[in-house]
Amino acid sequence: METEQLKELMLQSLTHERGGVKLYEAAVECATNEDLRGEWEKYLKETKRHVEVLEATCAAFGFSDAEPSPGCRILAQMGEALVRAVRDAQGAGDPAAAQIVAAECVVLAETKDHLDWELIGQCAKAMKGEERKALLAAYEEVEDQEDEHLYHTKGWCRELWLDSLGLKAMLPPPEERKHVKTAIGAARAEQSRKH
Repeated sequence: METEQLKELMLQSLTHERGGVKLYEAAVECATNEDLRGEWEKYLKETKRHVEVLEATCAAFGFSDAEPSPGCRILAQMGEALVRAVRDAQGAGDPAAAQIVAAECVVLAETKDHLDWELIGQCAKAMKGEERKALLAAYEEVEDQEDEHLYHTKGWCRELWLDSLGLKAMLPPPEERKHVKTAIGAARAEQSRKH
C-alpha cells in the first residue's frame, strides 16, 4: 500500500469531517421540520466523534495535518462553500427553501464521507498487525453511521422537494422509518414509497 496516499486519504477525511461539523451546525439552524432537526443534531454529535476518531487514528499512524496538502486545502474550501450556500439560503428569507438547500449540501458532503470510509475500510482490510487493528477499529465505529447519514438525508431531501412541489411526500422519509443503513435498503425504501 502506498503510505503517502493512505496519509492523504486519512488527512482529507479528517479535513472533510471537520467541515462536516460546521455544515451540520448550519443545517440544524435551517431545519424547520422537527424530526429532521433531531436527526441532524444526532448526526452533528456523531460527526464530532468522527473527527475525534480520525484525529486519534492519524496520530497513531504518525500523520500530521500541520502542513495541509493541496487536496486537503481544496476539501476545506469545498466545505466552506457548502456552509456558505446554506447560510446564503438561510438569509434569503424562505425557510422551506433553505431547509432543502441544507439537505442538498448535506447529501453532497455525506457522499464524500461515504466514499472516504469505504476506502478506509478497504485499506484496513489490506493491512496487517497493529495498523490494521487501528484502522479497522475506526472504520467499524464510523461506517454504519456514515451510511445512515447519507441514505437518510438523501431520503429527506427527496421528500422535502416533493412536498415543495405539491406532490405526495412521506415525512419522515421511508429511509428513516425503515432504519436504512445499506444501499440496497435505501433502494427498497425508495421503492416502497411508490406503492
